[in-house]
Order: sequence, then structure tokens, then C-alpha cells
Amino acid sequence: MAENKTKAKTAVKKRKKLTLIQRRMLTGYLFILPWFFGFLYFYVRSIVLTVQFSFSELVMDIARGGYTLINVGFENYRFAFMGHGYFNQILTRSISGILVDVPLIIFFSLFIAILLNKKFPGRAIIRVIFFLPVIMASEAITASLAMSAQMMNAGISSTATEVASVAGSGGINVELFIGLFLDLGIPLQLLSYLIEAVVRINTIIAASGVQIIIFLAALQSIPGSLYEVANIEGATGYETFWKVTFPMMMPHIITNIVYTIVDSFVKSDVVNLAYSTTFSQFNYGLSSVFSIVSSVLTLAILFIVVSIIQKRTFYYN
Repeated sequence: MAENKTKAKTAVKKRKKLTLIQRRMLTGYLFILPWFFGFLYFYVRSIVLTVQFSFSELVMDIARGGYTLINVGFENYRFAFMGHGYFNQILTRSISGILVDVPLIIFFSLFIAILLNKKFPGRAIIRVIFFLPVIMASEAITASLAMSAQMMNAGISSTATEVASVAGSGGINVELFIGLFLDLGIPLQLLSYLIEAVVRINTIIAASGVQIIIFLAALQSIPGSLYEVANIEGATGYETFWKVTFPMMMPHIITNIVYTIVDSFVKSDVVNLAYSTTFSQFNYGLSSVFSIVSSVLTLAILFIVVSIIQKRTFYYN
């Protein structure tokens, strides 16, 4: 009997022993535990209040302090979509801006990270230059970049108009190149997207600093043995990228996509509209509607994009 009890205790101990994957999961949970408690205490409470404000009219009590909520049902939502002058336009522009910027930022960041991962003179200085927009993200720098982008857009437009009107002067006729690309069979939607990418290049570079750093860390974490095997098997550089580098980068691509979408949403015009509606017009109910609608749409975009990419992601242990 004693021998049987000893065997049973040994079996229980073996069952309770955590595997390597379980220990890693436990470490990850312990790492995010402080953030999780802060999220519950601060953020969830704010979300509940925002939802409550969206169905109410907030009246400030100046004499005694505080505020009073008057339930108005879906009136704020109805006014936001059917009565507000430009909320629908700003929301559409913000969402379309996210959909345009995110692929460009991801592709540009991955391309630059691959270049910066190679050894060449002055590599450290170039890395710092690409990360400078993140370090110097002050109001003055942001205003300067916005003014630069506006001047560049105006310069491109005026140059295209002037060059198109000049014949035989040796200038670059932009309309000629656009017509040439269309004659080659490039779809108009793709060509419009590329033109939009050129116009927004200032924004793309400024928003790619963190993504480049993440991709650089991911590239340096790829085991060199994988590249040695690919080289022994006679794989070309193109095949090595698609068979080794890109699959190993997929988890980090998901991370960068989530970060880029959230970062683009925080800087979008609809967030500025919600802010001005709260602190300039003191309409907390309508501002809460703006915040909730834009947040729900952003979460929907995140869920759809991550769900699609997650199915094609390879995790290397």
C-alpha cells in the first residue's frame, strides 16, 4: 500500500510540473499583470463612462460643482450621423487614411530594416536618422512636418500643372507618365494608390521609426543556421527572402500592423474632432459618440486584418 501511495504522489507531481511552453506563458501573464490591473481600474472605467455619456446630455452644475446626466437615448447617435455637418466625411477620411497608410508604412519599414540590417559605413547614423521623428515628436516638430507636407503637396501640384503646360522645355511631364502607365495596363486604382503614396511620403517616413526598430530586432533574431541551410541548398536571394526571412518576420508584422493602426487612429482627424467637441463646445455626449464609433470601427479593422494574417503566420520556437 505504501508503495502504491508513493507512486500516486509521484504521478501527481509529474502532472503538476509545468512544461517549457507553460512556464513561458506564465512569465508572459506575470509580465502584463500590472498593465492588466491598470487597464481594469483606469481604462475600463473610462469606457463605461464614455458609453454612459453617449446616451445622455451632460449638464454642468457650476454652483455646487459636478454634473447631471439627462438620458436622451440614441439622440446623440442620430445627430452624429444625420445632423452633424461633417462627421461622416471626417470619419470616412480617417478610416480611408488608415487603410492607405498602414500597408505603406509596413512595407517601407520592412524595406528600410532589411537595408539597415546590412553592414555598411555610417549604419549607426542612418539608424538614428530614421528614428529621429519618434524621439523629436514635439508639437514644434509635428507642425514643421505638417507645413513641409503641405508645401510639398502644393509644390507637386503646381509643378505638375506648369510642366504639363510647357512643351519642349526639357521638364518632366507628369501627365505623360500617368498616361504611359495606364497604356501599360496598370489599373487606375493601383496608380492612384501609388500617387497617394508619393504624396504622403513625408507622413510615412515620420510614422515608421518604431516599426523599423521592431523589424530590425526581428531580423537579428533569425537563426543564422537557416540562412546557411538555404545557401547550401542553392537558394537565391529572392527565394531566401520568401522562404526564410518573410515567414520568420510574420509575427512581428502582426505586431507592427496593430501598432500602426492604433497609432494612425490616435492621430486621425476624428480624434481631433472629438477633442474639440469636448473642450471647445463642451458637448460631452456628442464627443463620446465620436469616440465610440471611431473606436469600434478601428477595432473591427484590427480584428479583420489580424484574423486574416494570423492564419498564415509561422511561429518559430
